[in-house]
Amino acid sequence: MDKPKDANPPLPDPTTRNPLVFPDGRADPATVFLNQVIDHPNIQIGDWTYYNDRRLPEDYAETLAPYLFAGAPEYLRIGKFCQIAQGVQFITATANHPMSGVSTYPFAVFDQTRLTGYRAELPRGRDTVVGHDCWIGREAVLLPGAELGNGVIVAARAVVRGQVPDYSVVAGNPAVVVRMRFADGVIKQLQDIAWWDWPADQIARAIPAIEAGDVQALL
Repeated sequence: MDKPKDANPPLPDPTTRNPLVFPDGRADPATVFLNQVIDHPNIQIGDWTYYNDRRLPEDYAETLAPYLFAGAPEYLRIGKFCQIAQGVQFITATANHPMSGVSTYPFAVFDQTRLTGYRAELPRGRDTVVGHDCWIGREAVLLPGAELGNGVIVAARAVVRGQVPDYSVVAGNPAVVVRMRFADGVIKQLQDIAWWDWPADQIARAIPAIEAGDVQALL
């Protein structure tokens, strides 16, 4: 039996590597669900969060977070339904050099007998956190310990540090809030709704209201 024309489309399978399918049936190799291509003990990524990169990286973890090694003192945590453009990088705390001596040169990283101890002595930096439903534009950089709230939009090539409020738009270097996407009361409602935590079939039914910005329908 044919599906009714007004039926809501299902969400893509979150366990799919390449969820974007062209009209001819080919999967777009440049679009990936990140938690299907990254297996790293210090990186946590929610379902339906995708990354688009026409360069087709061999190692997505190293491409996005080049300084975050397995067992590092800090983590990169990314929520559900995020959209991440090509060239985005997360500069985590272990990219820092020691600053207590008279030089910041990291002599120990070139000495295998000292490297393990050097890593163990690194101070624990703050985790880098991206909330749910964030859109991070092309070549944006998130500095160590950056925390994006839910629904944040980061402009292309922005350099982000510190805490970014929910449903804000940030741009520039250093990035600043250029506007809020919704009034405070609506933001509170959206936080309470937390549609990204709903079951997949419920989210699928709500897609028309989400796309239309119909908060009352979601309530």
